[in-house]
Amino acid sequence: MSLLTDWLNFMTLKQAHNHAAQEVTLNVFGEPIVPCSFDPLTGFFRDGCCKTDAQDKGSHLVCAVVTDEFLQFSLQRGNDLITPRPEWAFPGLVAGDQWCLCLNRWREALAANCAPLIKLESTHINALEFVDLETLKQYAAKDALI
Repeated sequence: MSLLTDWLNFMTLKQAHNHAAQEVTLNVFGEPIVPCSFDPLTGFFRDGCCKTDAQDKGSHLVCAVVTDEFLQFSLQRGNDLITPRPEWAFPGLVAGDQWCLCLNRWREALAANCAPLIKLESTHINALEFVDLETLKQYAAKDALI
């Protein structure tokens, strides 16, 4: 009975994951989200998009174009985004890279006057629960690349 239960649990999780993957994720404009970056590969799910679910405790919602100033700011707060971590398939970031940031880290950087520009079309709609669209528009990147 244990093997059957394990198999049923696995299939239920797999079906839930497949269903979630098929749902359309929206950006801050209420349109389908545009990928943030494939190089480096970003996103909580490492699918290039700033998608989220209940497992994403950091709420990686904001597609940012990182700067040296922001990378140093994040490092000072204990989140080293610079050092490559091959064991996590993380290449390390450099200024100009696009990356799905935790919403709270971006808000901290905003308060410290070092918030990086963001790709609005690639920023998850849930960001609007904590930051208004007008503020986000002030930090819109004009020529970001995927």
